[in-house]
Amino acid sequence: MSDWLELKIPWWEIVLRASIVYFVMLALLRVSGKRTVGQFTPFDLLVLVLLGDAVQGSMIAGDESLPGGLILATTLLAWNRLVGFATARSEPVARVVEGKADILARNGTVFHEALKAADLTLDDLEEAMREQDCAALGEIRLAVLEKDGKISVLKKK
Repeated sequence: MSDWLELKIPWWEIVLRASIVYFVMLALLRVSGKRTVGQFTPFDLLVLVLLGDAVQGSMIAGDESLPGGLILATTLLAWNRLVGFATARSEPVARVVEGKADILARNGTVFHEALKAADLTLDDLEEAMREQDCAALGEIRLAVLEKDGKISVLKKK
């Protein structure tokens, strides 16, 4: 049979490697902050692409066979589905995996420490304000960095 159908390592090793990399990357992305997944800059996108390339070899260990790739993809998608299932049904799991929303400004007052903690600048907040038709800081009723990394701005009435 052709090499493209033969596994170079046992199937269970691919599953184990993919599982370890999935959870380590999930933890690293969680620690790196919401900006990594929400407010993309070209630098952030570059880092994510390079991360994918960096861990690829550790998941598949040189196995370039068709079954190896399918096992890897199935394992990653299965973990993603299971983690999604768990976060939808458990608030503690959701808090660990997704984090919580952070208040960046309230009633026209910007919380600069919250911006700094989220690796955001006042320019990032002002960009979100413009996108949501809020012309001045004094118009902000509430600005929130959501769990998905997007900034929501509610204007005063």
